[in-house]
Amino acid sequence: MGRVQDKVAIITGASTGLGKATAELLAAEGAKVAIADIQDELGQAVADGIVRAGGVARYYHMDVTVEEQVAQVCADVFATFGRLDILVNNAGITGAPKPTHEITVEEWDRILDVDAKGVFLCTKHAIPYLKQTEGGSIVNISSVYGIVGGMDVPPPYLYHAAKGAVRVMTKSDAICYAADKIRVNSIHPGWLWTPMLESVGLNSTEGPEKFHARILSRLPLGHYGEPIDVAYGVLYLASDESKFVTGAELIIDGGYCAW
Repeated sequence: MGRVQDKVAIITGASTGLGKATAELLAAEGAKVAIADIQDELGQAVADGIVRAGGVARYYHMDVTVEEQVAQVCADVFATFGRLDILVNNAGITGAPKPTHEITVEEWDRILDVDAKGVFLCTKHAIPYLKQTEGGSIVNISSVYGIVGGMDVPPPYLYHAAKGAVRVMTKSDAICYAADKIRVNSIHPGWLWTPMLESVGLNSTEGPEKFHARILSRLPLGHYGEPIDVAYGVLYLASDESKFVTGAELIIDGGYCAW
């Protein structure tokens, strides 16, 4: 208990899946958590659950692609809690189940807007407050597909390009803000059982059963991960336990990248 005691965290995409698990874990470890999402009912439910469990949480409606909303939420969180220590850039979406040559410019823009520009905007507007706190931690949720290619998540070009961008943005920001004592690291999850994965399987052209059998055959540990598996990685990078870690890639993938 208390690994991030009294720290203030903004977590994007925190209404479900990995974001929800991260918000609940950081709150249980003493952080005051700002849950930022566009799914208002689900996001508020997460905040309410944390408060009932004895933690501190508040829900904020925020579309990571809308700069005005991002700027306002960062300002409101700082005004409410008096500090900002942690930003978890978790919000993300997958692409349409089509090969690259069939993808439209509109579909390209949508994925890059959420998965890459959203990280940029949240980082841009959190940095001034992290500086006022005299340091902090930014954790960017990338993917194993920000490191390796593959056909497991069509269209690979879109999703992989966005997550690869997040990986390199992380390293650049780690160098840029090291003098401000702001650490920036990326986490690269593999296959986790989340609503997103369930949706990908259901929409797979090969059908859910064959899809899941194929993916599981690529995992040396033989099973999907859970959101909490990655949430513990976020907790480590958000805490002072990782005070000498910046620009790093934490891969949590059940051995997928070990092939």
